[in-house]
Amino acid sequence: MRHLLNTLFVTSEDIYLSLDGENVVANREKMVVARYPLHTLSAILSFSYPGASPALMGACAQRGISLSFCTPRGRFLARVTGENNGNVLLRRTQYRIADDPFQSCTIARTMIFGKIHNARWSIERTRRDHKLRVDDQNLRRTSEQLKNLLPQILQQTDLDCLRGLEGAGAIEYFEVFNQLILGDSTLFQFQTRSRRPPLDPVNALLSFAYSLLSHDCTWALESVGLDSYVGFLHRDRPGRSSLALDLMEEFRPCIADRFVLSCINNRIFQKSDFEYRENGGVFLSEYGRHLFLKRWQERKKDSLTHPFLGEKVPWGLVPYLQALLLSRHLRGDLEAYPPFLWK
Repeated sequence: MRHLLNTLFVTSEDIYLSLDGENVVANREKMVVARYPLHTLSAILSFSYPGASPALMGACAQRGISLSFCTPRGRFLARVTGENNGNVLLRRTQYRIADDPFQSCTIARTMIFGKIHNARWSIERTRRDHKLRVDDQNLRRTSEQLKNLLPQILQQTDLDCLRGLEGAGAIEYFEVFNQLILGDSTLFQFQTRSRRPPLDPVNALLSFAYSLLSHDCTWALESVGLDSYVGFLHRDRPGRSSLALDLMEEFRPCIADRFVLSCINNRIFQKSDFEYRENGGVFLSEYGRHLFLKRWQERKKDSLTHPFLGEKVPWGLVPYLQALLLSRHLRGDLEAYPPFLWK
């Protein structure tokens, strides 16, 4: 359990939450393991199976404390609300900003800044750890090009120009992505990003990772009361979680890409873990998906120091913390949305 941003995160799978006076009580097998005063909390996010007592749900609804439930894997299940749902004000603010291209760009550019920054540091990490095994001069050149894009991104007030800078950064990054691969070069060769369908094992892994990351961001946004379908950079499209796609931009290099590179470089996957279709598409096999998901969940338990909060948190909570920070900005509690800047 973690207490961050006045939010109680219940990450243990076997915790049952109940109410004792003015306190939230965490119980494991009918034994009290922790208690937190209700008045210090603005939200509770539970990743536990047992759930919470009706008394606690009622108390949270009465006091305007958001109480959300997710599966231990992070899938959003439900949120408890009372007669007066404060989320309507949050969502109305979200919709107004989404309808204003200038305000949308102000938030979107910080997310793209985070993406390009994290892409650059993904390259820098490989240069630092494997300098003698890579073309260091080429990687350094690309890192500098990405660095030079950052001030241009922060100055943008036009969404189309911002998308152009994001696309230019993505091209530079993926042109050297193959040099970050140090595993089986006969199986894992990356030429260019391909999707629908992915045309090689590297793209198959990237696409699957992006799909999982998109779901994590969707559930994180829903858990804090935001509408995951109304974005700022990605515009409205039926059936597309546009805000989740916005939020995940800054996580692509540091969560999805680094996870895929780690799996390849540690020789986790073999050729038998992929299926090769007649149309040229390459996908993970059933066992390959099982192996991927197992490693993905293990990775989410690893800890890092959050760059904005300065506290150690599991990787799996990062999308939820960023969703909280975004909601705080939309409510006016934060002057600007602080992107996740990994190093």
